[in-house]
Amino acid sequence: MKDLTDTVVVSGEANGRYGFGDGHPFGADRQEAFLTVLRRSGLASQVLMLPPRLATRAELESFHSAAYLDFVADRSQSGGGYLDRGDTPAFAGVYEAASAVVGAALVGVEAIMNGSARRGFVPIAGLHHAARDHAAGFCVFNDCGVVIEQLRRRYGLRRIAYIDIDAHHGDGVFYAFEDDPDLRFADIHQDGRTLYPGTGGAHETGRGLAVGSKLNIPLAPGSDDHAFNRAWQRIEDYVQAEPPEFLLLQCGADSLRGDPITQLCFSEEAHALAAARLAVLADRYCHGRVLALGGGGYNRENIGLAWMRVVKSFVEHPSAV
Repeated sequence: MKDLTDTVVVSGEANGRYGFGDGHPFGADRQEAFLTVLRRSGLASQVLMLPPRLATRAELESFHSAAYLDFVADRSQSGGGYLDRGDTPAFAGVYEAASAVVGAALVGVEAIMNGSARRGFVPIAGLHHAARDHAAGFCVFNDCGVVIEQLRRRYGLRRIAYIDIDAHHGDGVFYAFEDDPDLRFADIHQDGRTLYPGTGGAHETGRGLAVGSKLNIPLAPGSDDHAFNRAWQRIEDYVQAEPPEFLLLQCGADSLRGDPITQLCFSEEAHALAAARLAVLADRYCHGRVLALGGGGYNRENIGLAWMRVVKSFVEHPSAV
């Protein structure tokens, strides 16, 4: 019988509250859209379900500036205004909700690193636009960046590979580690000339000693699974060229056909393939360690399908001998 602790899913009320009201695309109903499909599929009984926790101030400061954290805390108390130039509204309790997103990702890391699980998925996470000193694109705290910093500081890992298949370029991660040669960054996204945040050109390969450590693959609007599969082979070759110690997958569902704010046309098979292949690479290079973070996605049906297929690929991956 398959070991039920091979895969952990971290979700709960605390990080589920992260979302913006008044018809905002990133609503607080996104987690439940995924959990409904997960339960219906029968996979919920085959994973280890863990609740999130709040990230500590010290954990948040491993990526974010103290001044920015103070700014968010102030807006969280007042409950008004924006945290950026108009995409990311403040609301009462936004600091705690965003801290729970980071904490959920860290719970996934902890379960993997302490041997409770080999693979993990966190639906409300993958907030890849937030920079070290400001919010951006619906993202308040960058859990991806905090995870990378904590893997290094707490667990002593250096070579981390971050793979991103969200329709939007993961600019908050890219620019935070642009000059870091040990952070391998590979990102398939809609061409920035046609979509926020307008970055991620193929010429952006890193800076200084990190030139060549980053791979950006912009795709034209309307690109389908055939385009994804061609790009994905480049991702695998790239990861294997410098084997990592830990794999992070940002698997935004907004790259699926029918998303209301993007124009890529993948099916959920793209997410299934990415998760399945990264599980193989994780076994080969990382002692099985791979954590997937939900990211974007604004069509609720697509969220359920894409993220369920990520979990299914992890669950069905052969157990380590």
